[in-house]
Amino acid sequence: MNILLVTGIEGARNCADVLAKHLDTEVEVAAGRKAALAALRQREFAAVVVDETVTACDPAAAEAIWERSGLAIPLQISFALSGADRLIREIRAALQRREREQLIARRAAAAAVEAELKTTLAGLLLQSQLALSSSEAGTPVAERLQMVTNLAGDLRRQLSATAGSR
Repeated sequence: MNILLVTGIEGARNCADVLAKHLDTEVEVAAGRKAALAALRQREFAAVVVDETVTACDPAAAEAIWERSGLAIPLQISFALSGADRLIREIRAALQRREREQLIARRAAAAAVEAELKTTLAGLLLQSQLALSSSEAGTPVAERLQMVTNLAGDLRRQLSATAGSR
């Protein structure tokens, strides 16, 4: 997890060092648009923090930085009014929000896959039971259909047990 600070204020490196220490991460400082875009081309960042003076003085630069930042959390903060403590709180809060959102998205994706599996499995089980009931008992096809039915039933029980343990 790396953080990019985009600001031209004096003491930005000191602020970055404090952030790095408190957030236990690497913090890179870019003094302006060109440096920020170069840094964004070289690596990915968890968060990109842009000083409000940059966005006020050069909105096109800020827009280019936001576009290039990819999946990084975009934060716009006034470095002139905010101290390192506020920056730390804002960045931590943003990273925690991102973590919660990703957890929710993973759970939703898992639930969707599980629902699709259950639907497909129910169809397989139903069709194999219907085919089994309409075929002659003891034939090789009926034996295979019985095996498919048993496997589908086992898989259904395993899915139910997995869902119940969550």
